[in-house]
Parts: sequence; C-alpha cells; structure tokens
Amino acid sequence: MSTGTMIARATLVVAVINLLSRILGFVREQVIAYMFGATATTDAYVVAFNIPNAVFAIVIGALATVVVPVFSEYAAKGQRDEAWRLFNTVITLVIVIFSLVTVGGFFAAPWLVKLTAPGLSTDVAALATRLTIIMLPILVFYGLSTVFQGLLNANQVFAIPALSVSVTNITIIVSALTLGSLYGIDGLAAGTVVGFVLAALMQIPKLRQVGFRFRFTLDWRHPGVKKVLYLVGPVAIGTSLNQIYLIIDRILASGLAEGSISALNYANRIILMPITFFVLAVGTAFYPTITTLATQGKQQELADTVLRAIRMVILFALPAGIGLMVLATPIIKLLFERGQFTPLATEMTALALMFYSIGLVGQAANIILTRAFYAQQDTRTPVRLMAVTVAVNLAFSLLLIGPLKHGGLALANSIAALINTAMLTYFLNKKIPGMWNAKAVKFLLQTGLATALMAAAAWGVNAAVSGLLAPLGTLGLAIQVGAAIGAGVLVLVIAIFALKMEEAALVTLYTGKLIKRLRPSRD
Repeated sequence: MSTGTMIARATLVVAVINLLSRILGFVREQVIAYMFGATATTDAYVVAFNIPNAVFAIVIGALATVVVPVFSEYAAKGQRDEAWRLFNTVITLVIVIFSLVTVGGFFAAPWLVKLTAPGLSTDVAALATRLTIIMLPILVFYGLSTVFQGLLNANQVFAIPALSVSVTNITIIVSALTLGSLYGIDGLAAGTVVGFVLAALMQIPKLRQVGFRFRFTLDWRHPGVKKVLYLVGPVAIGTSLNQIYLIIDRILASGLAEGSISALNYANRIILMPITFFVLAVGTAFYPTITTLATQGKQQELADTVLRAIRMVILFALPAGIGLMVLATPIIKLLFERGQFTPLATEMTALALMFYSIGLVGQAANIILTRAFYAQQDTRTPVRLMAVTVAVNLAFSLLLIGPLKHGGLALANSIAALINTAMLTYFLNKKIPGMWNAKAVKFLLQTGLATALMAAAAWGVNAAVSGLLAPLGTLGLAIQVGAAIGAGVLVLVIAIFALKMEEAALVTLYTGKLIKRLRPSRD
C-alpha cells in the first residue's frame, strides 16, 4: 500500500469517528446549555474544567506529542520490546506525578481559581473552587488516555483512540441529564471525571493486543527516557505558552459581562468541530508516517507528504472558517437557543464565533506545521515562535477588548494564530527547502476564489429562505442552515473541479471511500 493511500485510509477512519465525536460533543454542549444556560454557573464549570485541562495540555499533551517519534525511532531499529520497556517508565511517571499534582491541587484550588479568573464574584469563585476539587482527578486519567492514544497511533491503530473521545462525551451527556438533575452542576462535574476514566480504560485491551504489558517501573537510566525528557521540555513550554491564550481570555473575560466566559467557550467548541473532525484526523494519520520518513532521512518524500497534508487542511479549513462566519447567528441559534440559553446568549456567542472563524485556517495549519517540526525532533523552533505569538495575542487582546468586549478577545486569538502560521511556514521551509513554490501560490489563489464563491452562495441562500422558513420555528431554522451549508458545499466542489485543482482527485477519492464505507453490506 502506498504512503498516500495509507494516510488517506487512516484519515478517513479517524475523520468518520471524529465526526461522531463532534456530533456527540455538540449534543453535550446543547445538553449543558439547556440544563444550565450561559450563566455564572457555567462560567464556574468552564473555569474549573480548564484548570486540569491546562495542566494536561502543558505536560501530558507535550509528552503525547513526543511518544510517536520516539516509538517510531525504536521500531525502525527493530527494538519494539525496548520501546515498550521505555514507555512503562513513562506511564509510571504519569500515574505518580499527576496523582501527587491532583492531591496538591485539592489544597491549592482557591488560588488556582483566583489566578485563572480573578474577576469572578465571591460566590462564583467559591463554586468554581468546589468544582475544581471535584474535577482534578481528570489529570491522571486524561494523561493516561492521551499517552495510550499516542502509543496506539504509533502502532498504526487509529479507531479505538479516536472512539475514546466519544465515550467521554456520551458519559458527560448522560451525567448532565441524570446527575445534573439530581445534584446540579456538581453532578455534571463528577460525571465529567467518570468520562475520562472510561476513555483511558477502553484503550487497554487494544494496547495489550499490539504487545504492551504494563509493569510499574522507573528506569531513569534508560537512554530513551533521557531522550523523551529532552524532547518533552521544549514542547511543554510551547504548550504552556499556548495555554496562555486561554488564560488571557479567561482573566480578561472574567471582568466583562456575565456569560462572557461561557460565550467564548461555546464559540470555541464550534471552532474545534472542523479541527477535530478533519484537521486532527489528517494530523493523526500522517504523523507516524512523517516521523518514520524523517528517521529514514527521506527528505523529498517527507516534504511531499507534509505539503500534501497542509494543502488538504487549508482546502478544508478556509471554507469552513468563512462558512462559520457567514452563518454564525443562525448556527448558534439552532444549536443552543432553548431552555436557559437566551437570545442575548446567542448574540454574545455568535459575535465570538465570527471573530474566532477568521483564524480557523491558521489554527488548522499550525497543527500540521508544528508536527512537521516535531517529526524531525525539532521541538525548540515552534516554542520560540509560540512565545512571539502569545505576546501578539496579549497586545491585541488589550487593544481590542475595549471596543469589541469578548469579541475582541476572539479576534486577537485569530490574529495571533495567523501570524504564527506565517512564522512556522517560513522556518519550516528552511528546514525542508522547496516546499513552497509557484504551485503552492497557485493553490492558495484557487482556494481563496473557491471559498469566496462558496461564501456568496451560502449567504445568498440563507438570506433568501430565512424569512420564508421563520414561521416553522426550529424545523425551519434547521432547513435554513442545512440549505445554506448544502449550497455552499456544492458550489465549493464545483469550483474545485472547474478550477482543475489537484485536490479534485482527493475529493473523488474520499467521496468514493466514504460511500463504500457507509453502503450497507449485501451479505
């Protein structure tokens, strides 16, 4: 099987499962919005959840990133048993260190809430503190789940790790409706922890199948441990800088109108949908391949594979971002405006979504560009560039929060993401010369034109049918949004073929594979 075909197949598998996960993720957000609205209570929940999530992203997220290239290096040398022995130590460290961090966090919770959301009122801060204590154990299981995902991906296993996210979402949905009804937001917090426990446990059988056997061990002298620690340091710094994006938003938003934090959170969830559905699918599928190519020194094939992934992501993310911008208000209204989620909450969330959408293509491209550096075991360059990006984000946040309120925070995030894209592209082209050429420029122009035509079609259909379908209520709104999206996608596909873009073949390939996968068996 060729490299391109293998990546395409893996991408399709992960994308389909990620679509299920994102659908469940939206159901989760809808259920939470219905039960608790965009209020001080949900502000407290978001702040509390983001505390363990930030710690996870800083350390465990970094560790999971270096799992694939280090494991691939050992596997390329025929030392799989040695690789498993190495990661026994890694998993032991995750269990020990994050258990200790969790216990310490129980005592530090009030200060953590004050640090990340200093503008909360006394009552809301007290609630956020209690929820933080409930959710801190997420750290251990989130960490295990993510390292397990990295190890399975390194062994070309993609479906089970991707499904683990759906298990978490289902658990949170059920918890919101059951424990949330009985115990309020505390019940939702407890159910969130259970979701991450199940996500870790469900991957263990597949890990055993590919050869992993856990042994509690701390082999500090193992050369692989030293390499992991060497690589993980810069990545941890980079991811911690990335978390400053969120911290800046939360600190500044905590001093704005009630519901601002929740509005940013709901909008960000929507932005993450196309990223999780397709971009992370591409990143997950191609990452083990490029780490192997980098280890083998196949520079030209590495450059071709990375550029192919970047083009795929841009062709998807640019239209997705512009489409979300054009349809921000009807999408938010359709997804959330019911129960405790008021028209004012819709207005606030739609504003945040519009400004987040500007930077979607940058966020998407950055995932691929950063992994291209990590695959070559260069974990330092992205960190330096992220430091600059955070400074840009802070400067624009302070500049824009006055006139645009929470929308200014979302716009600052987008500007920073696009600047980071430009810097990553420049320095990656130095490491892999020849990646960007006249064909790449032509591709960008073609994608821009196709996206403009798509946006015009979506806007026109939305404006034309909105008044006609308004009497039908939610059903009419669903038809309105569906028709606008359908028209936009149709025009985009026609434009891709009319402009004779190279990616037209990919559209045909993925469509054919998806139809074949979804077609009922005749047996």
